[in-house]
Amino acid sequence: MHRYTRGLDRLSRNDEPGFGGKSANLGELLAAEIPVPPGFAISTAAYEAFVAHNRLQPKIADASTAVGDAMRAATMPGDVRAEIIEQYARLGEDAPVAVRSSAIGEDSAEATFAGQQETYLWVRGADRVCDAVRDCWASLYSPTAISYRSRVSAAADSPAMGVTVQLMVDAEVSGVMFTCNPVSGDPSMVAINASWGLGLAVVGGEVTPDDYLVSKVTREVVREHVHCKDVQYVPDPGGSGAVRVEVDADRRETRALENADLERLVDVARKIERHFGCHQDIEWALARGADGELFVVQTRPVTALPNKPDKPKAESALSLIMSTFGAAPRGN
Repeated sequence: MHRYTRGLDRLSRNDEPGFGGKSANLGELLAAEIPVPPGFAISTAAYEAFVAHNRLQPKIADASTAVGDAMRAATMPGDVRAEIIEQYARLGEDAPVAVRSSAIGEDSAEATFAGQQETYLWVRGADRVCDAVRDCWASLYSPTAISYRSRVSAAADSPAMGVTVQLMVDAEVSGVMFTCNPVSGDPSMVAINASWGLGLAVVGGEVTPDDYLVSKVTREVVREHVHCKDVQYVPDPGGSGAVRVEVDADRRETRALENADLERLVDVARKIERHFGCHQDIEWALARGADGELFVVQTRPVTALPNKPDKPKAESALSLIMSTFGAAPRGN
């Protein structure tokens, strides 16, 4: 029996207090038979053991940004580290993983925390995974995270952090979709955003992704804007992390998604919405290869919508999609 970790397939929404919203939602997706990259979750108990082991509580009481620096210099308790390494080994030898923050209250209907805490992509090796977990914990005390908690009054007195570790998807295309039109609130539409490679170029504002509006009922593409996508992020040939490369000239203004891809995404969006019972903001990736396997890497409730649906507007939903991604430089 593991004390600090649990497979994602063994989580449900009831586990949010112990593992955070991101991990709990992934467990729900797996229960709904949505394709999710394999992985495991690290509990808030591991974070609390780390704090106690390094006697960090007095600094945390001040909610100071100096806490993050102290955490990054601290050591992980031996039993916590051993359990993380054991679970990581089950994913494969030096498997590339995403290490994502899963704070308590994160990805909820009240507050998304999007972009406030860290995500690390294409992490390889047990030591680097443990370092990335520690850095996720430390990101609870970044200036932006402290400010955000203060504004929304979410877990301001005693924040806690779970962490999600998942196998990476070598994405040919990645993006975000809303199970409604995020501009007008129209529930009959799915708004889809897509660009080449990992989502980093979109998060960093380096490209304007393609933008599609698709009917849930007929699968008709009601609107599409295809943009020049001249850069993308791909796995670093050195074996860890991601690197920025130029997109081949003949692909830059090509549609990132075919109609069949859009239909698959709409089907998945509808299934996720039914399972959670509310509109969802979903991050997805299509893997490289002939079959282009579709994976969902996270989902959260849509938290900012008009009070009542209006007629669909012509403007792009990109600004809302960007705010959902947040500004974390290593996010996906």
